[in-house]
Amino acid sequence: MKKTAIILGATGLTGSILLKKLLKDPAFEKIILFSRSSAEENSPKIEEHLIDMFQLDKYSEVFTADVVFCCIGTTKAKTPDKETYKKIDYGIPVTAARLAKQNGIETFIVISAMGADENSGIFYNKTKGEMQRDVLKQHIKNTYVLQPSLIAGDRDENRLGEKVATFFMKIFGFLIPKKYKMIKAETIAEAMLVLAKEGYAEKMITSEKIKTITQN
Repeated sequence: MKKTAIILGATGLTGSILLKKLLKDPAFEKIILFSRSSAEENSPKIEEHLIDMFQLDKYSEVFTADVVFCCIGTTKAKTPDKETYKKIDYGIPVTAARLAKQNGIETFIVISAMGADENSGIFYNKTKGEMQRDVLKQHIKNTYVLQPSLIAGDRDENRLGEKVATFFMKIFGFLIPKKYKMIKAETIAEAMLVLAKEGYAEKMITSEKIKTITQN
């Protein structure tokens, strides 16, 4: 039976790559997008909802699918206000997980980050950790939390810090332990697709394991 997927964050780096993969995959017949701006992809497979993402819970009637891919995320530079940052990195994924549970969606795949820890003294790590905790609390049958290290790929916005980190990682990569090495957005998107179709034995998936899933 062909599947229906929901993507949150289809206009971002990883989400846009994932969308292209789903459009080409015959296993998926419908892709529902929830975002504040258009993904600008024309396909009969796409059903796009341009909404206020902070009010996602108002769209429960159309939040129905076989799998949810949550690629939502921001950065300190892009969203310096901590309250807004938490609404994005914690509020949206947790709301999506609650809707998925409510509507009987059995697979939920979310991108978190390396270092996520609900007990961390660092706000950003703590926020990701709390998100992971509360997504898992929904007890969705197939829940997968990806914890990538620095994500490499071509972005529209200018992220100076990431560019500097990428530069040094390329030069001194041989000195960096495997779990801290950069990971391509393409690899993450491919892993999400494999997880949706084949599953995995573990719920928490580190950068190293993401690469193992795709063999990239």
